[in-house]
Amino acid sequence: MGGRQVLAARRLLAEALDGELPEHERVLAARSVVAELGSPDRLLELTAELASGEGDPEGCARLSYRHVLGFDKLLLIDGGPHHMLRAHLWHAGRGVIGKEDIHNHRSPLASYVVRGRLAMELYAPREGGSVEADRYRESLADESADWLLEPTGPARLHLTQVAEYAAGSTYALPAHTLHRAWCDTAEPTVTLFLETGSGRRQHTDVFTAAGPHPGSVPKVPLDVADYLAELDALAELLRSS
Repeated sequence: MGGRQVLAARRLLAEALDGELPEHERVLAARSVVAELGSPDRLLELTAELASGEGDPEGCARLSYRHVLGFDKLLLIDGGPHHMLRAHLWHAGRGVIGKEDIHNHRSPLASYVVRGRLAMELYAPREGGSVEADRYRESLADESADWLLEPTGPARLHLTQVAEYAAGSTYALPAHTLHRAWCDTAEPTVTLFLETGSGRRQHTDVFTAAGPHPGSVPKVPLDVADYLAELDALAELLRSS
C-alpha cells in the first residue's frame, strides 16, 4: 500500500529493524536508517507522496496529533509492533502542559534534524541531585489512548549532558534514557523521528518541576483532511529550506 517512496521506506525500515536485535545494535541501526530517510530531498519526496494520499492516510491520521511538549507529531509510516516513523514539527515557544518535563520512552529511538535546531538535556536519577521534581508513571488509556499520569512521589535528578543538534545531526537513545528537548530557534524545526518496537515498555517515567499534572491529558488525533494538509504544509516548508 503506497507509492514508490512509501514502499522504499517500508522496505528499508523492515530490513534494518525487523527481527531480534540487542538494544545497542537496534539503536545504531535506527540512527543509520533515520539519517538516510531524513535527507531533505528524500524526506521531501516521501512527504509529498503521502500528502497526495498514498500510504495509509486514515490510519496515520488517527495516530497524529499536537503533542503537549510543543510539536506536531505526524505519523508517516506505521510498522506496527516493529517501528513507527514520524515527522515532528517543532514550534518555538509552543507547549504549555509538560513544557519542562523530563521523560523517557517505551522503546529505543533515533531522530534526524532536517531543518532548524534542537537543544537537549540528559538526566539521571541521583540522591542529592540538584534538580527537584515530581515523578509520574505515564501510560496510555485503553480506549482513548489519552495520556494517564499517576504520581509516584518526589525525586531528585542530576543533569549529565547538554547538547545542541543542528540540521544534519542525528541522535539515538535507549528506551530508559531520561531527557528533554525543545526547539532552539525562532524558526520551525523539523525532525524525523523513528521509534522502534522491540521490547516496548508499558509505561514511561515523567519528571516535572513545573507543578502538579492533571491525571489525564487528552490526545486529540487529526482528521484525515487536517493530516493531509499538515503533510502538504510540511512539504512546502522542506522545499523552502
